[in-house]
Amino acid sequence: MKFKTVLVALSLAGQALAGVAVQPDDAQLQYTGRIDFADRARPMLSWPGTSIEGNFTGASLAVKLDDQLGKNFFNVFIDGDLAKPVVIEAAQGSKTYAVADGLEPGAHRFLITKRTEGEEGGTVFQGLELADGGKLLPPPARKLRHIEFFGDSITTGMGNESPDDGPDHLVKDKNNFMSYSSITARALEAEAHIISQSGIGVMISWFPFTMPDFYDQLSAVGNNDTQWDFRSWTPDVVVINLFQNDRWLIDREKRLSPPPDDAQRVQAYRTFVQKIRTLYPKAYIVCALGSMDAVQEGSKWPGYVRAAVDQIRQGGDRRIDTIVFPWTGFGGHPRVKQHQANAAQLTTLIRQKMGW
Repeated sequence: MKFKTVLVALSLAGQALAGVAVQPDDAQLQYTGRIDFADRARPMLSWPGTSIEGNFTGASLAVKLDDQLGKNFFNVFIDGDLAKPVVIEAAQGSKTYAVADGLEPGAHRFLITKRTEGEEGGTVFQGLELADGGKLLPPPARKLRHIEFFGDSITTGMGNESPDDGPDHLVKDKNNFMSYSSITARALEAEAHIISQSGIGVMISWFPFTMPDFYDQLSAVGNNDTQWDFRSWTPDVVVINLFQNDRWLIDREKRLSPPPDDAQRVQAYRTFVQKIRTLYPKAYIVCALGSMDAVQEGSKWPGYVRAAVDQIRQGGDRRIDTIVFPWTGFGGHPRVKQHQANAAQLTTLIRQKMGW
């Protein structure tokens, strides 16, 4: 099925779109992901793939957002049609976006997902507007399986909807919903928390913080002192896909001087994985790499990941494995078709290891 999008137009100032307001703290709304609820009436979404879901009645649906920078994009899916999202290009500030009208009488379902990531800023969800007489219904049952991803632009989905021969840095072409991370979670019927940042590494990033600085934040907007409560949500499976940016910055750009030797690269990766293991002693950890040029023929970087995992396994931890997504020769960020192939490979591994 071809994936299609429809870009919504910004509502006219003062235009009445619907008659029933749904507040963000309504108990019938189902939130998923690391979302900042410091103010229950103003939940802040910043991580890619964070979502809001619910069931409703009424002929129309509008979404109210207060976007920090005017750079974020969101998918809105109606009635489970995952091939045809309405795409919201969020303007800066508080705005209302009409996403559906003329719906048939009866129950309907919506799913809102953040396409973009923390570098595009945070977005306050301000609620919904339903048609006159519309109301929220009890939400869908929560998925019982949990997967958490730690990664970079590949895990986010940077450029995945770009044309093969076009630039892949445009924000409009970034869609976490069609990244290997989100595709895998859907295939396994699992909730996903996606902790990713384009350009991030383990030892060095394209900016002054690394994943060991970033992984424990509640907010994805830069390096900050917010703290995620790891007791609030526990993954059954953790997937780590890092080292692509380390390869570029250390081997190509020569940004670390002196450059770390092989043993230091393995140790840096192992140290981060062991941080995750300490948080989640029972989770199955999958250490992934690819499918960009860190996995091309002759690269040492898959060996660093395997060596770190072998050392951890030798220490008695058997609930850990590696997966290397194959190098296809494509020089840019993976496109949707490559994400789909990588997701299929990862899904198969997790099914085997978890009995799912």
